[in-house]
Amino acid sequence: MPKRILFQGDSITDAGRNREDFYSLGYGYPLLVAAHLTAEYPGEYEYINRGIGGNLLVDLYNRRQEDLLDLAPDYLSLFIGTNDAWAELDQGRPIVTDEFEQMYEDLLKEIFAACPNVKVMLISPYIMEGKFSRNTAEQPDRLNQFRIHVASRIEVVRRLAQKYDLPFVDMQAVFDAACQCADAAQWTGDGAHPTAGGHELIKRAWLQVFEQIKER
Repeated sequence: MPKRILFQGDSITDAGRNREDFYSLGYGYPLLVAAHLTAEYPGEYEYINRGIGGNLLVDLYNRRQEDLLDLAPDYLSLFIGTNDAWAELDQGRPIVTDEFEQMYEDLLKEIFAACPNVKVMLISPYIMEGKFSRNTAEQPDRLNQFRIHVASRIEVVRRLAQKYDLPFVDMQAVFDAACQCADAAQWTGDGAHPTAGGHELIKRAWLQVFEQIKER
């Protein structure tokens, strides 16, 4: 029986998947990961994408039973947090860092209780300069403030990865390094949603970690 890989998160993971198709992966990094692993290890894995665009951590937590625990994954990647920073900055829906951390940890505890053998990787949120994050006349320090809000959540994910001895993928560092080689517009159109090249960067970082944790 193939091992089940579950991708969980927000629109970066969702990537236009068909909600009516159980195995639809969308056009983003889950599809690229599946293509690579299928070519390398045909028949060894099945792939499920349950990312939902616009989700905050609380939304993911509220749908954890049907979209995570009931699916009993063998491998799980959690990629969430950018929308939480966005909501705090723009929508007046703040989830303070302590609450974010407690909810994230509660989610991890429920995952390990329901799926004790699951291998989990935690992927940090990130932000780059783009049309949703760049400075404006009304918010001349917008990009810096966005990065501060995102950074607080990156540190939460990093701490929890250390606490539970889980692989941590620092996507902010990956994209920051990529922006030293090419303009941010190569990797994202709006500061958060990846271009094809951005999804390729996520896929490469994802696979690096997966190769370390997959069963031999």
